[in-house]
Amino acid sequence: MKSIIFLTPVLLVLLASCSRPFLRSAGYIYIQKDGRSEKKWKLVWKDDFSQRTLDTSKWTRIPPGKSDWNKHMSVREDCFRIDSGYICLRGIRNPDTTADPRPFITGGIYTKGKFAFQYGKIEIRAKLECATGAWPAMWMLAEQNKYGTYPKNGEIDIMEHLNYEHKVYQTTHSYYTLNLKQTKNPPHSGTAAFDREGFNTFGIKWFPDKIVFTVNGKETFTYPRITGVDASQWPYDQPFYLLVDQQLGGNWAGKVDPQQLPVQMIVDWVKVYQ
Repeated sequence: MKSIIFLTPVLLVLLASCSRPFLRSAGYIYIQKDGRSEKKWKLVWKDDFSQRTLDTSKWTRIPPGKSDWNKHMSVREDCFRIDSGYICLRGIRNPDTTADPRPFITGGIYTKGKFAFQYGKIEIRAKLECATGAWPAMWMLAEQNKYGTYPKNGEIDIMEHLNYEHKVYQTTHSYYTLNLKQTKNPPHSGTAAFDREGFNTFGIKWFPDKIVFTVNGKETFTYPRITGVDASQWPYDQPFYLLVDQQLGGNWAGKVDPQQLPVQMIVDWVKVYQ
């Protein structure tokens, strides 16, 4: 009788482990188990921003860089606001150009080094505000250096929006699309309509042989893995981390109108399933 009592918690732990749809690597990387694609999705990670401050066990504020997308990033408190279960990632006029000469700064968060996953479904519910030069984005980059320097490890753009447009862009980038210029075999990008005035849910369903993009639960664009082409066409067989940021300016979005700032992306929640 004593041995049964002793084994019961152990058995429960083993059963719970068997029911998980993922295997863990490095403690924070969720790799979907084989054969899961035909089963019901299970929630494995989420943030609904219900805390009063950013959960730094999940997210890091994106520091500034030299690329178009991050040259205005800032970790200043002014660029972030958490209130009533939302996080607002803000593009603002720089309040202190003596310490930082940039005319405007923006807020973004990523899960690099804290959460990454390979295959599954991700959904992000958010409202996108508009302004001239506004460029909110939700996207993914490889957590590990499997194939080499960017863009060899690939990029998955769940959603990008420009200025006042009534559509969002959903794209994959890789050495195959950028360096080899193979953007039509297969098509690597699509657009989708969304509610510009309200909240929308943007996402992907990521399988070993395709990435299916979605808006409000509707499938909008699919990027398939194909045969008979350069192997760089599919770097999407490794864990990726998530970036969510309110970008400004750059060659694609164009010149920023400071008079239209602040502008923000209001994020309700992020959910990942496998």
